[in-house]
Amino acid sequence: MERTALFDLARAADGSNALMRPRRRRTKQWTPHRSLQWTLDAVTEGPAFVRNGRMDLLAANRLARAFYAQVYADPTRPANLARFTFLDDDAHRFYPDWGSAADIVVAILRTEAGRDPRDRDLHDLVGELSTRSDEFRARWAAHDVRHHGTGVKAFHHHVVGDLTLAYEGLEMVAESGLTLTIFAAEPGSPSEDALRLLASWAASQDAIAGA
Repeated sequence: MERTALFDLARAADGSNALMRPRRRRTKQWTPHRSLQWTLDAVTEGPAFVRNGRMDLLAANRLARAFYAQVYADPTRPANLARFTFLDDDAHRFYPDWGSAADIVVAILRTEAGRDPRDRDLHDLVGELSTRSDEFRARWAAHDVRHHGTGVKAFHHHVVGDLTLAYEGLEMVAESGLTLTIFAAEPGSPSEDALRLLASWAASQDAIAGA
């Protein structure tokens, strides 16, 4: 079913018969260059990270790793926001408005399917989520491809509690298909205090790990 859906997207994009196209390709592993990591690390007052259209977290600063600590919790798998949203019970606590967060994730995956319908890794991810999550399967069938590049989201972090953060998603010109996202709190707000607390917690965790 999902294989057919992705092929349909490809056919709609250029009018060709997708079944005649080359076989699906697996995406090459991407490694951030040092200067990108330096740039992320220079952002010290908010989470900053790079993701691809499959919602894999590819690079992050210290605050982003602490912010998404539950997403990074399984060291055996790449950190992926889509899997976390639909397959991890902690997501319903992390996102107070879980339904809206889930809609955005699916819209991003739908957009990526239209951009690169032969991406085997995306196909595998959609198949996994469709098999394991009724909520995902229903949303995937809705064909929402809205773009979500800026806005405000509410979160409940397991260490620092409630946060309301603005975000900006910036497409990386030098790396097609990748997005740099930065979260920021309103100056003087409780959320800004929570981010400072999160930074202190992250530093303490790094110290423990390095001990």
